[in-house]
Amino acid sequence: MKEEKSLLRLEDHALLTGRGRFVDDIQLPDMLHVSIFRSEHAHAALLSMDVDRASKMPGVVKILTFKELRECITADRLVVALPSKAFRLQVDRPVLAIDEVTYVGEPVAAVIAETKYQAEDACAEIVAEYDILPAVTDCESALKVGGATVHRSLSHNVVAKFDMKFGDVELAFRTACRILSANFNQARGGGHSIECRGNVALYDPIQEHLTVWSSTQTPHASMRMLAELLGCDEQHVRVITPDVGGAFGPKLVFYSEELIVAVAARMLGRPVKWIESRGEHFISATQEREQVWKMEVAVASDGRILGLRGNMVHDHGAYTARGVNVAFEAMQALTMPYDIASCDLQVSMVLTNKVPVTPVRGAGQPQGVFAMERLLDLVSRELGLDRAEVRLRNLIRCDQMPYTKPFKTRGGVPVVLDTGDFPLCQRKAMTTARWDQFKHKKEIARTEGRCIGIGIANFVELTGRGPFEPATVKVGSNGRIYVTTSAAAMGQGLRTALAQIVARQLGGDIKNIDVVTGDSSTSTTGFGGFGSRQTVTAGSSAHIAAIKIREKALKIAGHLLEVSAEDLDILGNKVFLKGAPGVNVSLATIAKASLGIAGNYLPAGLPPGLEASESFVVNEMTYSNGTAIAEVEVDLETGKIKILDYVMAHDCGSVINPMLVDGQIMGGIAHGIGNALMELMVFDKFGQPLTGSLMDYALPIATDIPEIRLEHHSSPTYLNPLGVKGVGEAGTLPTPAAIISAIEDALDNPKVFLSVVPLRASTLFEQIALCHDAQRLKN
Repeated sequence: MKEEKSLLRLEDHALLTGRGRFVDDIQLPDMLHVSIFRSEHAHAALLSMDVDRASKMPGVVKILTFKELRECITADRLVVALPSKAFRLQVDRPVLAIDEVTYVGEPVAAVIAETKYQAEDACAEIVAEYDILPAVTDCESALKVGGATVHRSLSHNVVAKFDMKFGDVELAFRTACRILSANFNQARGGGHSIECRGNVALYDPIQEHLTVWSSTQTPHASMRMLAELLGCDEQHVRVITPDVGGAFGPKLVFYSEELIVAVAARMLGRPVKWIESRGEHFISATQEREQVWKMEVAVASDGRILGLRGNMVHDHGAYTARGVNVAFEAMQALTMPYDIASCDLQVSMVLTNKVPVTPVRGAGQPQGVFAMERLLDLVSRELGLDRAEVRLRNLIRCDQMPYTKPFKTRGGVPVVLDTGDFPLCQRKAMTTARWDQFKHKKEIARTEGRCIGIGIANFVELTGRGPFEPATVKVGSNGRIYVTTSAAAMGQGLRTALAQIVARQLGGDIKNIDVVTGDSSTSTTGFGGFGSRQTVTAGSSAHIAAIKIREKALKIAGHLLEVSAEDLDILGNKVFLKGAPGVNVSLATIAKASLGIAGNYLPAGLPPGLEASESFVVNEMTYSNGTAIAEVEVDLETGKIKILDYVMAHDCGSVINPMLVDGQIMGGIAHGIGNALMELMVFDKFGQPLTGSLMDYALPIATDIPEIRLEHHSSPTYLNPLGVKGVGEAGTLPTPAAIISAIEDALDNPKVFLSVVPLRASTLFEQIALCHDAQRLKN
């Protein structure tokens, strides 16, 4: 499909002029405010709770504990969103703590007051009595038989087990030239968007209708959950996402706070608001990334990978707040770009007394990419081969496409890499980064007392997860085009992309198109924004709907102009006769004509209205790919790391708006830099979080981001009518692996193999010091 131009975003004018509307901007008359009383212990029995003093504080209207909340709803737990046969335990989150708390930050009670400050002051007066229980604080200790359990009612902590097995692993290791092993530790981090979570609820008792404004990625899922828990019809609940200041995964999940706000609004007959503080976000919004890998690789003498085996332990936090997807997709990402004949990877998902784990940008895939790419670096070093060459010898070739992997998605669909040229993408990145010239550059830097290195990583991203996302296209009587979809905008330019897709068929002017996203009233079905899926799903639906509107508009215009529809075209807000632009009729006139006149035939004998709704069904995933190359400088005196250059060659199929694609990739790279070098949630042995603010938890800032140079290759997929693939998470996947590879190359010491992320300067300095000590002893 023809590539679009880099048009400016429709969303930006309102945001840049201060007219954006986020959840906290919603101010309703007589509004109440919520503050959440949270557990201060990682694991304890909740013996009693005294709210008498708090209830008498100024402005307090109501205090909800589990008992009061449970009387208003149909269930006492938030049922996991993605059930799986792999679950050995399904530990759903209680709506509020019942008689046990299992992580610091778990919601225990809610105070509703006239102001936010009064609610917070009253929260401080709640007194809870606990019996402290042993806390499980890391995923490896969670596996110990007979050890402490995360929930006192459980006999073990293994929430799920599954594996990825294919090929003859025993033969691969028996015939290998070399068998190499390595362990990897990937620490826990969060998804810190500019805007934290938040909800506003308004209940209309006359129509028995609840409206919720939520900073969520999944408004339809939220609507359905609220309707089920409140015991009402879905038509009586409307969830709207206003402007969302970033999401990154934690806003994918339904939380207790969303339910509390809705119940309070219905109970008290007044609007209710809850806005999460940054401190709360650190202990209540879901997190990700913590995994321990122990791997072996069987290698042929030419660097080809014959087989992999090992195990991975995944920290799932205190509850099954989502499914197995983070660990499952980490497992699958391991071998995705490579033609590897055999593998035996055992995965254990375990509970810990920490914040529940759900996807953060990449949903486990960066972890799998990191493990594989680090193993390839180990292979190249041990065999004395160039790191890029080792990858080229193992990458799936273009002539092998479509390539069926020997495993299936978690939904049971075969994994078929549809299109792409992985070696070409790597060579493009190498050419742009001047990979072949870097050895000389490194030697010159050493003469100047500088320590620089270069690293490389490949990835394949699974995108476009189905089954569908509906879209409706309508031409109004004013000639404007309206697009509505259950897809959710989170700052990625979704409205602009959908407008461009529809404009291809209906006049080409995106300024004549209004796009509404993330409103459950526009459709009874839908999923929302996650997994780099919305351009594939909602975009395809909008595309098909727009084609139907085009065909109908041309037929009506042909009827009105008394010419053949085949001789007409649409430009701007008019349909005109080709070769005679003066012969035209406006879209407004066509839309009005489509509605008919009482007692008259409808024009061209067509059904009434100029509106079409579509839900393009996506069964198979489509796979993006790319190569990242990072250049870094390491200060051997301090361990400080500076990224000098970053190149990525990327293939996301057909491109709707190149500027939006570049923005998504660059944002993902910035996120990956944080994952590689900075973002780290630290807990003590009692499960207490030691990183509770952005003073302790480092996020990348502008000066941490190097010049980013992007190369694009387009391999349109045949799986959707647009030929598009997802791009939202791509930048994050290879970045930690490429950066760590570059740091190791800069140190150029055979005793150093870096296997931990994030790799902070202090940790690296310890490695450098050990190397220096060893060298002094040797001398």
